[in-house]
Amino acid sequence: MLLSFTVHAQKPSIPLKALILDGSNNHYVWPKTSLMMKDYLEKTGLFEVSIARLDTIWKGFKYFPNRPEPHDFFITEFPVDSILRPVTKEALKTTDFEIDFKKYDLIVSNLGAFTPVWSNRMKRDFEKFMKAGGGLVVIHSANNAWGDWEAYNTMIGLGAWGRRDVSSGAFVYVDETGEVQKDFSPGVCGSHGQEHEFVITNQQPNHPILKGLPEKWLHAKDELYDRMRGPFENATILATAYSDAEINKQPYKPVLPGTGKNVPILMVIDYGKGRIFHSTLGHFDYSMECVGFITTFQRGAEWAATGKVTQKKPQIFPKLNESKSIKWILDNE
Repeated sequence: MLLSFTVHAQKPSIPLKALILDGSNNHYVWPKTSLMMKDYLEKTGLFEVSIARLDTIWKGFKYFPNRPEPHDFFITEFPVDSILRPVTKEALKTTDFEIDFKKYDLIVSNLGAFTPVWSNRMKRDFEKFMKAGGGLVVIHSANNAWGDWEAYNTMIGLGAWGRRDVSSGAFVYVDETGEVQKDFSPGVCGSHGQEHEFVITNQQPNHPILKGLPEKWLHAKDELYDRMRGPFENATILATAYSDAEINKQPYKPVLPGTGKNVPILMVIDYGKGRIFHSTLGHFDYSMECVGFITTFQRGAEWAATGKVTQKKPQIFPKLNESKSIKWILDNE
């Protein structure tokens, strides 16, 4: 893909090593979005990026009849290597998948709901990696995974679905005065309406990830996650969006209106010495083509890996009343 803006960043003497995890996601577009994110990170000049695919693949079920591609299109058109892995009709409960996290500066999760449970050793290794100063980026439905894993819930701050409920923690939002509020009242964990454009509000303009970006900007068509719950410890809400009662009404059962609250969209969390950037954006490929998504993802990844951001604001960026997107095209050369 040729970006129509140049990423200006302070290049490290040795590239940062990033690993994207995928292979199981209820959003069946994940083979493409993993390659998109790999490309976005490499375009910064900061990262050397690999993709690790689970030992068994689940394509996911979020298929939209208005899309022209067949359900298996993305898994066949966007492979990451020549290794043929079995494809299951249903998500598996567990996996023997293993990774040596110590090789990497950054882990990017492009996993989703119903991701198989890791072994206890893998969980311990990942927790140790993060506490020692590892970086983690959580994208969209990656916060649906592993609702029963206490440490993971602490890492991501807030999650949705994945067997989470009121016992998972408070529903967190930002009130009209800019103060963070926690609501412990009963209710579901996770909801969203039909995809739509929505305005994102910068709540932490001096944070390195958002510094220099507009106070408000229009994001491309995406799902607006609402009613997320979690421990929300050592966490900061970077940006919010307003969940309109009608526009963000959940269309499936139970039918729920949008909460009418300013809900978290971008967050950062400290876990030991580790840093997590959590973005609820990125439901489908066109959502990730938004320049706002690209920019915050690139900056969030650098911050999670290093604790700082050297990237400058791109030449083009969404405005309050105009989203900006760049079509991504696979470069096979």
